This record gives sequence, structure tokens and C-alpha cells, in this order.
Amino acid sequence: MKGKLILEDGTTFRGQLFGGSNATTEGEVVFNTGMTGYQEILTDPSYCRQIVTLTYPLIGNYGTAKQFNQSRKSFVGGLIVGEVCEKPSSSSMQKTLSEFLTAEKIPCLYDVDTRALTRKIRSVGTMKGVIVSEYTSQGTIDEMMALPIRKNVVEMVTTPVAYTLDAGKNPFYVVTMDFGIKRNILDALRKLNCRVTVVPAKTTAEEILALNPDGIFLSNGPGDPKDVPGVIREVQKLLDKKPIFGICLGHQILALAMGANTYKLKFGHRGSNQPVKCLETGKVAITSQNHGYAVEESSLKGLPVKVTHISLNDGTVEGVRHVSLPVTSVQYHPEAAPGPNDSVHLFDEFIDHMKQAKA
Repeated sequence: MKGKLILEDGTTFRGQLFGGSNATTEGEVVFNTGMTGYQEILTDPSYCRQIVTLTYPLIGNYGTAKQFNQSRKSFVGGLIVGEVCEKPSSSSMQKTLSEFLTAEKIPCLYDVDTRALTRKIRSVGTMKGVIVSEYTSQGTIDEMMALPIRKNVVEMVTTPVAYTLDAGKNPFYVVTMDFGIKRNILDALRKLNCRVTVVPAKTTAEEILALNPDGIFLSNGPGDPKDVPGVIREVQKLLDKKPIFGICLGHQILALAMGANTYKLKFGHRGSNQPVKCLETGKVAITSQNHGYAVEESSLKGLPVKVTHISLNDGTVEGVRHVSLPVTSVQYHPEAAPGPNDSVHLFDEFIDHMKQAKA
């Protein structure tokens, strides 16, 4: 069936609508430049309610498999691709991409000029869009476009109840505040023999400290960090209590808790080929990223916080460290999935901080 994406400025991109006339959606339109990892992208809670455009032209060529899911379900609002592979080939494949999209009820517009769409977003910035069939009435389109982009999407993706994952010798106990955590982060902690308790985003500092963890992890997640002021207040209470490590949204929330400011990027960083420089060593790592907000560097002036990493694409802050407390965070994903593992050593640094605190 013919379909179209309509951006809030009226720009229209036409293609084929997978799923029929009922496969409509609305949300912020973003793009990801990764060449692989479409299943991890579709199951990353950080994309909650967003319409994701994949810039790589052929998507679905290795199918999908449950082992690559990064969360309990897909939270994306929709998918836009150039070409869908109908005959994938992989020894691990369990479903085709089309079967996966059907099972997860993800609206998909394909046969789209994704290069033109990406250039539009890079030029104008991210904006709202709607995916509809070619025959959808203008009245329905206007109603969809009038719907506000949802705030505080963290509450949609966080775990409803706390749960614990045991691992190996369990020398360290980590409590993770779940703002939309990816499975590969939990796997990275467990590979380092951490016992991990994952708690809902609304968990109080007192409840977390009552668990007596060796360290606290602040996860990735979707949306504007300023949409969760209650979480920021609870993290403030934790700053001088335990070693803390934050990633992505957790990094932004931690920065706000320490008194800094955040702002919305023009079109964000989404892909698995983002160069980041460590200011402490001078080394450059290629990183996986997915975020639309960043920490404002000028807001760190006068705070006991220093910048540790910067983006080599646009100079934005990619990592911070408290000058006297074992509190660190990075904007990117050292656990990748998808992407390179250049920065996985940052989990080892978190382990070191917990070792020192216990000693």
C-alpha cells in the first residue's frame, strides 16, 4: 500500500506502507547512520515513540533473532527505510525483518529516499512527523499532527518492578536505576561478576541506599532529562554516598544533579561510528551513540566537575568526572550493541571505584 511521511513543515516523503492502512503513527523523526544493528536499534528503549530513519540503504539482510533484542519489547514509534530485504540469510536468523515488524506492531514506510530525508533533518533539525497511508484524510493528518510529542517517556520504558540478576562470584553489588536500560549494559556488568538489582526510575535514594550496594549505575533512556525532575533530586542525594556511573540519559541526569545544564541538539548523535576524544589520555575511540540532548559545557564552570571526553564531530561534551568523588559518566554507549567496543574499559573503571570505596 502506498504511504507517506509528512513532516511538521509540510515536507512529504512517499513510499510503501508496510502493514496496511492501519499502520499509522506520529512522533519525532530522527536518523541513525549505523550500517548494521537494526534489531538492536528497534529494541533500544532510548528510541521510545520516535520515528527512526535508517540511512543504510538495505535493511533486513540478516533477519532477526531474539538474542539481539535489547529490551522486553520495541518502543519505537515507527521505522523508515530505503529498501527492505525480502530474502535474508543468516545462520542465527529466527524471523525476517518483516515478521519482526509485524510481531512488534511497528509501522514501517519503505522505498523512501532516506538520503533526502536525512539531509532535510540535518539542515532543519529534528521535527515531528506522521506516517499515514496515501489515502488518509487531511482532517486525520491534522489531528495527528496536533498531538503533542509525549513528555517523560521514561515512565513508559522503565521496569515496573525491581529484579535482581546474579552473576559468578558476585564480588560487587550494583543497583541500576532503569530509565530504559539496554540488555547489553546488564550483560557487561554481569561479565565483570557484578550482582545487579534493577529498580524503577521512581525509586528513592533512601530505598536504593537501603539495599547497601557497592555502586550505583544510571542507565540510558529516552527523552529530555529535564522531564524527570524527581529523578534528578533523588540522584542529588546519592552523589556523596556511593560510586556512580552513568551512561547516555544517566549522564545527562547526573550532570543536572551536579548543577549543570542540558540542551537539545539540532539533530542529535545516532549511529555506531561517532569519534570521541578522551582529554585525559588523548586517545580517540569510535563509539555507539543515541541521544538528542547534551550537557552544556559552559554550565560546568565553577562546579566540582571536569570534562573528560568530547565529540570530535561537533565538540560537545561526551564525558564528565567529579573532581573529588567516584562519580563519572559518558554520553555514549561503551557497551555498544550495535557498534564497536573501544570504550568497554569504562566498566572496569567503575569496578575500580567500587574496589577503592570498599577498601
